[in-house]
Amino acid sequence: MAAAAVDSAMEVVPALAEEAAPEAAGLSCLVNLPGEVLEYILCSGSLTAGDIGRVSSTCRRLRELCQSSGKVWKEQFRVRWPSLMKHYSPTDYVNWLEEYKVRQKAGLEARKIVASFSKRFFSEHVPCNGFSDIENLEGPEIFFEDELVCILNMEGRKALTWKYYAKKILYYLRQQKILNNLKAFLQQPDDYESYLEGAVYIDQYCNPLSDISLKDIQAQIDSIVELVCKTLRGINSRHPSLAFKAGESSMIMEIELQSQVLDAMNYVLYDQLKFKGNRMDYYNALNLYMHQVLIRRTGIPISMSLLYLTIARQLGVPLEPVNFPSHFLLRWCQGAEGATLDIFDYIYIDAFGKGKQLTVKECEYLIGQHVTAALYGVVNVKKVLQRMVGNLLSLGKREGIDQSYQLLRDSLDLYLAMYPDQVQLLLLQARLYFHLGIWPEKSFCLVLKVLDILQHIQTLDPGQHGAVGYLVQHTLEHIERKKEEVGVEVKLRSDEKHRDVCYSIGLIMKHKRYGYNCVIYGWDPTCMMGHEWIRNMNVHSLPHGHHQPFYNVLVEDGSCRYAAQENLEYNVEPQEISHPDVGRYFSEFTGTHYIPNAELEIRYPEDLEFVYETVQNIYSAKKESVDE
Repeated sequence: MAAAAVDSAMEVVPALAEEAAPEAAGLSCLVNLPGEVLEYILCSGSLTAGDIGRVSSTCRRLRELCQSSGKVWKEQFRVRWPSLMKHYSPTDYVNWLEEYKVRQKAGLEARKIVASFSKRFFSEHVPCNGFSDIENLEGPEIFFEDELVCILNMEGRKALTWKYYAKKILYYLRQQKILNNLKAFLQQPDDYESYLEGAVYIDQYCNPLSDISLKDIQAQIDSIVELVCKTLRGINSRHPSLAFKAGESSMIMEIELQSQVLDAMNYVLYDQLKFKGNRMDYYNALNLYMHQVLIRRTGIPISMSLLYLTIARQLGVPLEPVNFPSHFLLRWCQGAEGATLDIFDYIYIDAFGKGKQLTVKECEYLIGQHVTAALYGVVNVKKVLQRMVGNLLSLGKREGIDQSYQLLRDSLDLYLAMYPDQVQLLLLQARLYFHLGIWPEKSFCLVLKVLDILQHIQTLDPGQHGAVGYLVQHTLEHIERKKEEVGVEVKLRSDEKHRDVCYSIGLIMKHKRYGYNCVIYGWDPTCMMGHEWIRNMNVHSLPHGHHQPFYNVLVEDGSCRYAAQENLEYNVEPQEISHPDVGRYFSEFTGTHYIPNAELEIRYPEDLEFVYETVQNIYSAKKESVDE
């Protein structure tokens, strides 16, 4: 009977939502139902927010059921934006109708801003002032971020340009938040020893689009601690570490009891869970991200040491970090409490080498050189993070494929957040901005930022006058060039000077010599590179030399290249090109080719017609031959 009543009422509700003046019989049928049944119907998911608004205006009883802080509007909010519910406490009073309106408005604002980015910043990287509209938005930032995530999660191969800029905006927002948190963290007193927390901030900053939290990483470490306790119970069922509660920071003083903990840790980490130092792929940034160390169960000395240190301290063993050259270590005190100690009163632990315990001599043998006693000393959190970021900085300088130099930019930001007066890194940052050409269209915000950096360097170290002067000169020259720039260059395939161009933007191509897959996003009737590039790339050895069309292509390995027409051919099995900048130029992948976005089409207005013709001739003919 109850089910029949619900079904009957469900038929009435849509009618009520549509009729401005519902018939008395239909309204009576609905409002005479028990409150629980009515609430169930209104929360069933079949009604939109507009429906709920109209239903609530029909009579007092329905208006009371649809009160702004009640279950009906909470369910509307939850169904529409489920990921946001984690930000609300079950005990808090929430005006769900108002939250719905604010979130809806934030979504519209987010889409408006994302839609504007392609037109504003198509010709260059998004500049420093490009995000000013976002910073001035009203309403909770989490609502804006949630809409950006919704755009990124849109299904299919469409809206590529929207996804491209939504990703950039979300990247920026999260990095700003993380950097502020890191700066606050660095203001903690020197005895604040949350090494893991600092490492997680670095991880988050370099991976802002990943769902990384200290809470989740700590939970994974807690599960390892439980396994260690299980093993420790087999060694010594009365061990004091087994009585520790979560969050306690008690330390065990007896060396023998500490040794039992370390034995249990080594068994669990290296024998049971198979953690190991990553000798095969040592220079991989993933080795420095704590969430990746836990997932892949491998890392380099500093990340493996931080994991080992965190587990040991939770179990009462007071290990300390040692900033040893070339190989980060931990030290374990063997001397009596209160005694004067030297470097020989410690055992040194190599977490990268399966927890091997080393003497001073063995430490020197490990790196192949003698070092002073000072290098065996303990270091604070800031020094540990400095070394981690320094490793990332070194890897960033080695980047070859990723032409955005994202890792280098991120690691520079982190390093300068800790040490803002590092002259050489400030110079590197200024050069990097200049190299990437991250210049704004309507103002010179970033130019001024570069000049500010250079002025700061000059104040810190007058000896850098030559390097600073060079960069200032080129920065000012850039300002003058921007003033002289004309409008967008339009290239027409019908133009006589373009008669030799065979391929069009959006086509999936294959390089005849190197075999890579790529998509064309620009072309020139002849090679437009300078003489030095032409000589270095040995273009003159090609049968047609540099007097042939050249194409800008996005390659599947993430690089951007400039390829001669005679080296390209149609890819008979077209596939999506996994390149981070695809969305900058294209709005959709059809399965055979990419469709240019509005900005790229303005520059090549006749190419799309040629693309359709090519696709029809190449791929349709292939399909017909297969069918036969």
